[in-house]
Amino acid sequence: MATLEAPVRPRSGLHSGPFTTEPFFDFRNEENARRMRSAIAKVRSQLAREYDLIIGGKRVKTPDKIKSLNPAKPSEIVGIHQKAGKDQVEPAMNAALKAFESWSRTSVEERASLLFRLGDLLRQRKMEFMAWLVFEVSKNWAEADADISETLDFCEFYAREALRLAKTQTPIQLPGERDSLLYIPLGVGAVIPPWNFPCAIMAGMTLASIVSGNTVILKPSSDSPTIAAKFVELLEEVGMPEGVVNFCPGAGASFGDAVVAHPKTRYVAFTGSREVGLHINKTAAHQAPGQIWIKRTILEMGGKDAIIVDADADIDAAVEGVAQAAFGFQGQKCSACSRAIIDERIYDKLLEQLKARVEKIKVGDPAENAPMAAVINEGAMKTILGYIESGKKDGRLITGGERIAELGEGYFIQPTVIADIQPKSRLEQEEIFGPVLVVIKARGFDHALQIANDTEFGLTGAVYTNSRDKIDRAIAEFHVGNLYINRKCTGAMVGAHPFGGFNMSGTDSKSGGPDYLYLFTQAKSVGEKLV
Repeated sequence: MATLEAPVRPRSGLHSGPFTTEPFFDFRNEENARRMRSAIAKVRSQLAREYDLIIGGKRVKTPDKIKSLNPAKPSEIVGIHQKAGKDQVEPAMNAALKAFESWSRTSVEERASLLFRLGDLLRQRKMEFMAWLVFEVSKNWAEADADISETLDFCEFYAREALRLAKTQTPIQLPGERDSLLYIPLGVGAVIPPWNFPCAIMAGMTLASIVSGNTVILKPSSDSPTIAAKFVELLEEVGMPEGVVNFCPGAGASFGDAVVAHPKTRYVAFTGSREVGLHINKTAAHQAPGQIWIKRTILEMGGKDAIIVDADADIDAAVEGVAQAAFGFQGQKCSACSRAIIDERIYDKLLEQLKARVEKIKVGDPAENAPMAAVINEGAMKTILGYIESGKKDGRLITGGERIAELGEGYFIQPTVIADIQPKSRLEQEEIFGPVLVVIKARGFDHALQIANDTEFGLTGAVYTNSRDKIDRAIAEFHVGNLYINRKCTGAMVGAHPFGGFNMSGTDSKSGGPDYLYLFTQAKSVGEKLV
């Protein structure tokens, strides 16, 4: 049902009632569209402001700066940020350690209440936060809505999960004892989020950390620090104590590496590329002088996700699912459909329909709610165009394949489909992270599964088929962390689709699921003899 605004669900103390995911806006409703345009105008008037580091509640400036740019108009500065370096590592760590002394002993009810208050306030400002995503990472309105809605879901879900864990009981009580199991915080965590879900993933890792009683050094992506700054301001507004979250955008090679390697860092929560994730894992595995624990790494990395379309599938539904999963947010999702594996009996027919569907996708300014917008930066654009040139040699260009120069200075690339790509080839194996879909012909369902699984990744996948037997086989044999049947492979919902992948896709963290907070806690068993 269309709503003018996501409803404000009042809280009175701790939340009660069943968890429900945040509703999306229907922008076909003109009042919703008018309000979104108003939010965009408001945020536009706030562009190019300068933001400080926040360490122990204090604002800090540095000589070096980070400029966040609008990918659709790179001459437009979204925000100017201080650039944390090695000189800020010890102050940030000391502030987090000091805050941990009291925050770790704060009741779980109070910590959960902070998340509920945060959700209330964010819900009231939802469109404003969506507008920041339009400018900073070139999300259209629906993609921005999904990002902020997921952030709200994390506020609600992780607060509830913390309260649930606090009530954990041991399976049995021994006679003459009081036996209990406590989930206690770990310590200071490094939270290193990506730019592609710059609010939801950043907030999810941060909120899971602090509701569990940890304190955080938050190093957002240099491509998207402004939305993180706005989120931290919101945390402060709802009463987060000083030092619980320390906001430190900076270079990964200096500040980030130093925090990961620090002997007092207890865990690292990271979402990003395979290469950086493996580097973090290796760095964290080394015991630094004075380090008395094994650092925990919570890693969500890349994907080379496939949608299998069987010969008996609903071709219209499959074409729509593939197009949405491949080109939503310009294909810049770790869950995006990068490979379509099609049964040879319907290969030509599906390609014909897919070409027509993709060529209907309009590319343009996300502020005007274009279905597809700009990729994140110039470096990404050049890399994607390089993959496309390789694909033109290795396969058959069906549609797209070029930068869209007539849209001006922005990093706009046509939605691109390349067919007849062979298994094991570069485009079939490597994560492109852009609006490029490769299509592979399979001899049958067995061959399709073999191709889908023959990659170092294992994040998401989907199968379109009307065969119950093949559905069951996919559930048993398609080796991915998130599998979808007769629907697209993007759009995981908190609570319904705990998210995380296998193999080089990460540590299968299952964010938004009932196991996630275990990663940010340690279990303490207590057996007390009754006298």
